[in-house]
Amino acid sequence: MSVGHGKVILLGEHAVVYGRPALAAALPGGAEATAEPAARARLEVEPWGVAVDADTPGDEHDEPLRNAFCAVLDRYPQRPALRVCVEMFLPGSAGLGGSAALSVAMVRAIDAALGLTRDDAAVADIALAAERVFHGNPSGIDSALAASGGLALYRKGAPLEPLPARRALTLVVSHSGEPGATHSTVASVARQYERDPAKLEQTFDAIEALVLNGKSAIAAGELSNLGQLMILNQKLLVGLLLSTPRLEQMCQAAQDAGALGAKLTGGGGGGCMIALCEDEPAAERVKAALEALEYEAFITEVGA
Repeated sequence: MSVGHGKVILLGEHAVVYGRPALAAALPGGAEATAEPAARARLEVEPWGVAVDADTPGDEHDEPLRNAFCAVLDRYPQRPALRVCVEMFLPGSAGLGGSAALSVAMVRAIDAALGLTRDDAAVADIALAAERVFHGNPSGIDSALAASGGLALYRKGAPLEPLPARRALTLVVSHSGEPGATHSTVASVARQYERDPAKLEQTFDAIEALVLNGKSAIAAGELSNLGQLMILNQKLLVGLLLSTPRLEQMCQAAQDAGALGAKLTGGGGGGCMIALCEDEPAAERVKAALEALEYEAFITEVGA
């Protein structure tokens, strides 16, 4: 079985598109895929109940998936005729790297069927072709984490820097019920940058400082400091018009319930928020507070 990890961005989304570093952690679940010889190239994704043929245009809803599949197939010397089956364990449009997990699992399954072996960076590079179809101008962090797993500092165009954590991070991940819109939010930040590059550069510099301090906090096991950095990062993301009233409500509810820090994760405009907690009992309290507001939530541990 070929695997691609989901991810959460702890600090640094959007600034990472402009050359700043970001801190991210792979989620235990993501996507699993298999591939077998077939008469034609075909991709099937469950539990979405979606199937696309590479050479046959589909309906408007499925066409991005087909185009992403073709973008991966076109990275091979000859387009392989394979039936690729992917099972997703993450919601789509949630800011959890679901499309990257799908893309990485797909690449690994195709490689396995063809008897090819690549390192994580090469897998991520091919998967990034699909991510460009889904998201326009992605930073590459999702593909890199989907391929490598673990906890890492990422800078666009550079190898992942794995980070040892003195303590595992206990997170509550909660979905706003609004689909995230990475393609749209990346474009929105780009328009803001065009209007006032000096202001945006200042914001990105501030986010970079949070990321570098977060790296130190993780290495030292200073969870309280990391939580405060997350809160500051959220304020900067709000200034970039990336949050929503629901995400703000969720972050506040998590902090009121005892979270050390909370912020949106991923592209924003909807999708998920994450809350850092001292331990699992604290996480259970935060999860209960979010569920009381009718938001779906789950607890995960990263960086162990």
